[in-house]
Amino acid sequence: MKLKFKVQPYQTHAVESVVDCFAGQPLSNGLIYRIDPGQQSQANAFEDGFKNADLVLSDMQLLENIQKVQRRQNLPVSQMLVDFATFDAKGARVPVKVAYKREALTATRIHLDVEMETGTGKTYCYIKTIFELNKRYGWTKFIIMVPSIAIREGVQKSLQITADHFTEGYGKKARFFTYNSKRLHELESYSSDAGINVMVMNIQAFNARGADNRRIYDELDDFQSRKPIDVIAANRPILILDEPQKMEGAATMEALPKFKPLMILRYSATHRTLHNRIHRLDALDAYNQKLVKKIAVRGIQTRGQAGTNSYLYLEGIDISSKAPVARIELEVKLKSGEIKRQLRRLAFRDDLFAVSGELDQYRDGFVISQIDANADTVEFTNGLVLKAGEANGDVSERDIRRIQIRETIKAHLDREKQLFAQGIKVLSLFFIDEVVKYRDYSQADEKGDYARTFEEEYQQLKDEYLSELDLDNHAYRQYLSGIDAQATHNGYFSIDKKTNRLKDPAVGARAVDSDDVDAYDLILKDKERLLSFAEPTRFIFSHSALREGWDNPNVFVMCMLKHSDNSISRRQEVGRGLRLCVDQHGDRVDHPAVVHDVNVLTVIASESYQSFVAGLQQEIAETLTARPRQATESYFTGKVLSTEQGPVEVTPAMAKQIYRYLAKNDYTDDTDQIAEAYHQDKAAGTLASLPAELQPYADHIFELIDSVFSDAQLPRVDDGRKPKTNPRNANFDKKEFQELWNRINRRAVYRVEFDSPELVRKCIAALDSKLRVTPLQYSVHKGIQHSGLTDEQLRAGDGFKVEETATEYADSIHSTVRYDLLGKVSAASQLTRQTTAEILQGIQPAVFKQFSQNPEHFIAEASRLIIEQKAAMVIERLVYDELDQQHDVSIFTANQVGQDFSRASAKLSKHIYDYAIVDSDIERRFVQELDTSSEVVVYAKLPRGFLIPTPVGDYNPDWAISFREGSVRHIYFVAETKGSMSSLKLREIEKTKIECARRFFDEISQRVTQDRVRYDVVTDYAQLMDIVAPVVC
Repeated sequence: MKLKFKVQPYQTHAVESVVDCFAGQPLSNGLIYRIDPGQQSQANAFEDGFKNADLVLSDMQLLENIQKVQRRQNLPVSQMLVDFATFDAKGARVPVKVAYKREALTATRIHLDVEMETGTGKTYCYIKTIFELNKRYGWTKFIIMVPSIAIREGVQKSLQITADHFTEGYGKKARFFTYNSKRLHELESYSSDAGINVMVMNIQAFNARGADNRRIYDELDDFQSRKPIDVIAANRPILILDEPQKMEGAATMEALPKFKPLMILRYSATHRTLHNRIHRLDALDAYNQKLVKKIAVRGIQTRGQAGTNSYLYLEGIDISSKAPVARIELEVKLKSGEIKRQLRRLAFRDDLFAVSGELDQYRDGFVISQIDANADTVEFTNGLVLKAGEANGDVSERDIRRIQIRETIKAHLDREKQLFAQGIKVLSLFFIDEVVKYRDYSQADEKGDYARTFEEEYQQLKDEYLSELDLDNHAYRQYLSGIDAQATHNGYFSIDKKTNRLKDPAVGARAVDSDDVDAYDLILKDKERLLSFAEPTRFIFSHSALREGWDNPNVFVMCMLKHSDNSISRRQEVGRGLRLCVDQHGDRVDHPAVVHDVNVLTVIASESYQSFVAGLQQEIAETLTARPRQATESYFTGKVLSTEQGPVEVTPAMAKQIYRYLAKNDYTDDTDQIAEAYHQDKAAGTLASLPAELQPYADHIFELIDSVFSDAQLPRVDDGRKPKTNPRNANFDKKEFQELWNRINRRAVYRVEFDSPELVRKCIAALDSKLRVTPLQYSVHKGIQHSGLTDEQLRAGDGFKVEETATEYADSIHSTVRYDLLGKVSAASQLTRQTTAEILQGIQPAVFKQFSQNPEHFIAEASRLIIEQKAAMVIERLVYDELDQQHDVSIFTANQVGQDFSRASAKLSKHIYDYAIVDSDIERRFVQELDTSSEVVVYAKLPRGFLIPTPVGDYNPDWAISFREGSVRHIYFVAETKGSMSSLKLREIEKTKIECARRFFDEISQRVTQDRVRYDVVTDYAQLMDIVAPVVC
């Protein structure tokens, strides 16, 4: 298998954030210089080298570019290029140490920070940034600096597997290599090659004390008496620091100036020191934009009961059309007299004393008195209440590890059963702290405790799953039965080269990661192979010290079979499995409609669910340093709203209105922090209306409010035991539902018949009337220092007062930057260059003249107006053509395996499932009224696989309802439930999808002569009845 890559808008934004900081820097093919040939120059030694051209931008120009980038993302604005800061133990922002700042500025005046959450493609982004910097400005020499061997090997692998992708996009290849003091000839090629050259280097290559590590600073005989560092520095490389928070030690900081970098770009999810933050994609952004997996946790908690050794473990509760059943492990006396722990399915009123073979420890009150499927609890007549995941009584560490292994296998099989038909290979990863627990060479079969336990539990669960699989699920049955327990697990560890046996990796005294290159090579070499169904390995055991090497996208279950320690956080642990998965074709499974149904990482913790989640969320909250905590007037003032009409700055008056709106509706508390009520109303679609003056910017204002951190925003971590199968019932087969389903079960493609001359005319008219470009301007502030300065004034930054301000305007007609106007506008609007040329040639000369005043703003505004006209014509000219294909009935069962019953309705009588999993209180009330209505015969919450294609993305309607014939005007109805019908509250993309859906259902109903399907948007059941009610004469 070969992984595929595609252009993602969020990654493009990260690249643009860096590249735009150098707007105005002329394109250069690099400066030619003479490479130092050394004392023993060779006849074939290279003489001409190509180094990065110097920056011609002044500090003021750079700062203005950086501020522009920061403002468009509403990030804190840098007041000067060298405004570096860090955080103290209490989380307060403080200046960096003098030594740090001295070394940083000795290295270069340009330091930029890019924050990107783990799993979102940070490495891909900085590789693409390399190509883009080369395309825009001609820079060719780069060094990717990393803190560990694991990350170095991962970067090298990323450069390899993305090479073809970037060659296709940019028409050139990058030459890359890993620095090795024993292969110094590669530095000659690095210096002499005029193309893109990337050196990957771990910091130990220049900051460690070993002889090999110090060679970079030595005059070497085998390098013509030259110092490698001097040859590298002559190229003025651009340094890219991956995980810079791990590279802030004195030795590293002192070494950076010796590279003479043109600039330093830092990429991390958790920056410790802040320089100029120009991009932010933090944990909240990544989760809310569905760029990483959703996290679920299966916690395990032990507790003792005084005076008893009655062992019990509640694994979970099964829901079916019958009463709930509890899966409980208990001790059972076998016929042979042996006492063994076994898993049994037990029902209401079952007596554990009888079930166990009359063991005394279960004699008193161990009769099941209640099984609560929603709360996941079982209660006994003696008052004991067990929660799913709890073990009671005599529980050893060995018991806990066995439970963890069993839960991992169970979570794996649950996920695998769901995803196999979609062509997605599921992997599970165990991290252990000693090889002997997996591979014990003192045993005859060389199996350690964990390997033996795994095979026992796997065989038992495999047999159980095969016995319960639907008979028509032939493909998965064949796959599952075809892999035996021994073949499906494998170990990835360090290998002793003398004995060829697995061993514990070597870890430095102050390190937590191994530097075993061979082990990482093995992990990375097998990365693609492990994704194929042809490879039987599905369960992987590896040493916790090798965890940095694991970033396989198809890890769906992680289990830590090791003692907890403070050196590795929960966030670091789950970070190894956050990447979105790929299918058998190597395509990323990231469709917004199903991404978090498919991409769920289940963590098998050795602590309670509550404890793990609380710890994880606290760790995430501590990393969100860039987010403000208070929604104040001063925070909103000056922020930029990127509206479709162009950027709009929030004035003090607008900021006051936003602040009062939040306070009036109890959306903030007494400390100006965002209250949970705001997030609840937003999720339910019932937010109070904004003041009329703010309504045109509603979407953007709510995005601005969302940028203020509150605990309610933290990524939701599901209880991995909550998801249960939501069984489909006999209502699905009712004639009334099948009639409805046959009417809407249509696949179609859309087409838009463009009339190019009409589009050109409309675009010309729109540009002539609406295109207004802001001239380039600069401000001159004249100030003087206060007389009689006080210490307080200096601390507050009030030592000067502004006496005069002047704003000047200027054309950029004399700019050294050449703009491809036609190419930029045609690319943005996705029109041909010919059509774009006709539009631009047709506008008024006075309008076109604005291009010389501010080319970038002209291009952005012209593109936006053309896209607006194109979008309007799309809706007008949209036509759906039916296909012969239909949706398979399996879409009604595909995603019902892992339903979260904490969001379930009460048991229903008219729904096609026993329960409805609702997303809001509006849907909950809607379901209640549908189910009790005498007019409704049957209804369904349409599965997410029922998608209607539209030009702005696929659309999944909410409900399909069949009414009793004769009771209403429209028997068959498809409904979309929204909290508000106000078009101002619906985003443009939602409104477009709804209009497309109307067109779709109109088209497919044309072939039906009677009882056509009606589609509409409703706020509640009462409005639905207003629409379908019979006409009263």
